[in-house]
Amino acid sequence: MSDTVKKVNLLDFSHEGLKAYFTSIGEKPFRATQIIKWLHQLNVDSVDQMTNISKPLRQFLTDNAVIRAPEIVMDQQSADGTHKWLLRLDDGNAIETVFIPEDDRGTLCVSSQVGCALDCTFCSTARQGFNRNLTTAEIIGQLWVAKRTLQADPKGARVVSNVVMMGMGEPLLNFDNVINALRLMMDDNAYGLSKRRVTLSTSGVLPALDRLADTLDVSLAVSLHAPNDALRDQLVPLNRKYPIKDLLAMCRQFLEKKTTERNHITWEYVMLDGINDSDANAHELAKILKGIPSKINLIPFNPFPETRYKRSSNNRIHRFRDILTEAGYTVITRKTRGEDIDAACGQLAGQVNDKSRREIHFARIERS
Repeated sequence: MSDTVKKVNLLDFSHEGLKAYFTSIGEKPFRATQIIKWLHQLNVDSVDQMTNISKPLRQFLTDNAVIRAPEIVMDQQSADGTHKWLLRLDDGNAIETVFIPEDDRGTLCVSSQVGCALDCTFCSTARQGFNRNLTTAEIIGQLWVAKRTLQADPKGARVVSNVVMMGMGEPLLNFDNVINALRLMMDDNAYGLSKRRVTLSTSGVLPALDRLADTLDVSLAVSLHAPNDALRDQLVPLNRKYPIKDLLAMCRQFLEKKTTERNHITWEYVMLDGINDSDANAHELAKILKGIPSKINLIPFNPFPETRYKRSSNNRIHRFRDILTEAGYTVITRKTRGEDIDAACGQLAGQVNDKSRREIHFARIERS
């Protein structure tokens, strides 16, 4: 094992974790706040740059720690300004991270796993299979890399104002590392993002969702995509374990534990031509969500190679939206961004050394 592998990665620590680390080596806990600011506010990549740290401690950290984020191996920019980074990890896997610039915000879409352990049939990431969970350093490192890169952009610096855990993977299946990273995102000594600007998206891993409600106050988005179990079982196979009735009950419970920030659920609904986009589907969706403070996000399907699905027409999406709006819901049709560089919702794939034999699984589905 090399010396580098033996060293701790300072990006792997939450604020509390770093306090515990410094206490364990006989240093005062306040050192953690100093280091957190250097790492995440100032984005330094060397302990030598931490000028308010004593020389003996800097030497200790140089000998025993590293600052190592994922490495950019590709940086693509869409015609609409969207960035997609392919980030190489130490084990040879690669993940994708996307920055979406808008007039009033800059949103970073962050991955939580190498591939995805779920097998939603309309998602390109699922076709890549699954390798492992990301570490805290690999999750927060995506924000660290994006911030450094965007600030150095010769076309003009951009700020990451929002983070969505909607990249590769199911965040609630990597609970502890995701929570550590989210806490850093919202730490005033790190990135200082408000709770309403950090969103976790889940397909509905109910035990972890229950735990999340008691652990951290973030905005919640749920990948629903169907208004009944028969259809959702096909699109989101996790539904067979955690059906819609149980999912809705858990979401109500989540909101009951809300603060002023946690005041609604965002329901994500990908629009698939002839599959889940009928008037009847819209009326059924309106019915099952009744009584839950909701925002519904309609997502035009973004195609990828070998998919059997097609995008709903604009007229069909508009009709679906109008039915929900007439039922009293706030409905947003997501604008497709970064499609020309495969950076749109559902298109992220990365480079995954698959351990799940997912490609064989999908080949059987296509033949059936």
